[in-house]
Amino acid sequence: MKAIIIEDSRLARLELNTMLCEFEQIEVIAQAADPDEGIALIKQHQPEILFLDIQMPGKNGFELLDEIDFQGKVIFTTAYDEYAIRSFDYDAFDYLLKPIETDRLTVTINKLIKLETSEPTPQDTEQVKFDENSSVFLKDGDECDFVPLKDIFLIESCSNYCFIHHKQQKQLIKKSLNLLEARLPETLFFRANRQQIINLRQVKNVDIAVNGNLLITLHSGREVEASRRHSSRFKQLMSF
Repeated sequence: MKAIIIEDSRLARLELNTMLCEFEQIEVIAQAADPDEGIALIKQHQPEILFLDIQMPGKNGFELLDEIDFQGKVIFTTAYDEYAIRSFDYDAFDYLLKPIETDRLTVTINKLIKLETSEPTPQDTEQVKFDENSSVFLKDGDECDFVPLKDIFLIESCSNYCFIHHKQQKQLIKKSLNLLEARLPETLFFRANRQQIINLRQVKNVDIAVNGNLLITLHSGREVEASRRHSSRFKQLMSF
């Protein structure tokens, strides 16, 4: 897995790079000393993983992510634990406090490796991607509904299950949100945050929440707050 380290401290960059050399599955392809250099390297190399410092001169790590559409795993590295809650707005894969301990880094890397090497089940590999005109079977007890995708306005994660919201109904299915997202058409559905996917055609209004994230109101009346990272993606997607 290709990784980039973005850290303003030369000593911290060197130390983290040395630690990562112990993991053959991780290849550090570039390092940046400031956010602007980091953005250029991300666009050039398209890494799968970012080890990203938060407090840096010029702009912080959160502001860096606001400027790009990075789809890989973000691992924040910082000496300040007060940023931990905010990091979840950016769908952070992990949050490492400096000085980074070898055992703690090992836990993070093992999670990455497990996610990368997990074998899809035969059932998963046989799944085909839906298009905008598709309909899906949803089972509720002994009854099955054949529901057009366009009628589904919200999908919410519940551990390894999902609630499917359509019209006045909410049905639970035994599929993970990530698996459903992989099958849904990107032109119709949008991942708003770690737990929710919305139907773009069901968006009624968009406001700015107190924390600066987008607050999306659906025609059903449900409000969904996009994470900071996905708020930026939504703006890019829905603007000229």
